[in-house]
Amino acid sequence: STSNEYKQYPFWLGGMAASMAAICTHPLDVAKVRMQTGPSRSMIKTLFVAIKSDGIIKGAYTGLSASLLRQMTYSLTRFGIYDSIKTLISLQNSSSSSSNPAKKRISSTEMVLAASLAGAIGGFAGNPADVILVRMTGDINYPIHQRKLYRNCFDGLFRMIREEGIESLARGLGPNISRAILMNASQLATYDSFKCTLLNTRFFDEGLYLHFCASSMAGAVATTICSPFDVVKSRIMNTTSKSTTVISVIKESFKNEGIGWIFRGWTPAFIRLGPNTV
Repeated sequence: STSNEYKQYPFWLGGMAASMAAICTHPLDVAKVRMQTGPSRSMIKTLFVAIKSDGIIKGAYTGLSASLLRQMTYSLTRFGIYDSIKTLISLQNSSSSSSNPAKKRISSTEMVLAASLAGAIGGFAGNPADVILVRMTGDINYPIHQRKLYRNCFDGLFRMIREEGIESLARGLGPNISRAILMNASQLATYDSFKCTLLNTRFFDEGLYLHFCASSMAGAVATTICSPFDVVKSRIMNTTSKSTTVISVIKESFKNEGIGWIFRGWTPAFIRLGPNTV
């Protein structure tokens, strides 16, 4: 093979990289969930309260096992499905063309559709871990006698199935899948546009700095679009009540908090997106 040939890395490396990123950004996950499901506080105040009450390790890293399980289900599935779909599209395109399949370009529309489908399937696969993550990180918002006190992600999974039935693993599935589709599609759809716009300013050249700036701008758009779905998802997952629905959460949120609820946890959600995207 030539040195210019495109090298495709195994999809599981993406899952491993996402897990490593999750370890670094987990305190932001803790802050995000607690801001979405608890009292209205800033990100710094939320983390300060968590560390003050439980110490640095337990306060900032509670629920880490669930976060890692989520990455090894949601991210691993998403990367695997995305790679498979891209390969199928590339093979289909090359079958109707005499060009080299390895060099056959996939259109932006095809990439967005592939990412959306991969995000949806990944969201489905990672939903149980997401429920556990929300409950473990958001437990502090409840009075002590109402806390679930899961020891780790597996204890949480077994207890949910035993106490609430296996259907509890699908709590918040609708908004979770919607969020996953929008997150993947909006990032891909806007990244190229921002990249071209920045290049046209003549202040940027191809390279890491351009990628960082375009990714950050695309991440800001994706975080904003997904924020309402993310808040609804967290609030549904954090309760055991079967009467809690998407509509009831939205109505209650508007009634008690006005329009501001849709951006609860926006700041940590945006900051954590950087390392996870890279």
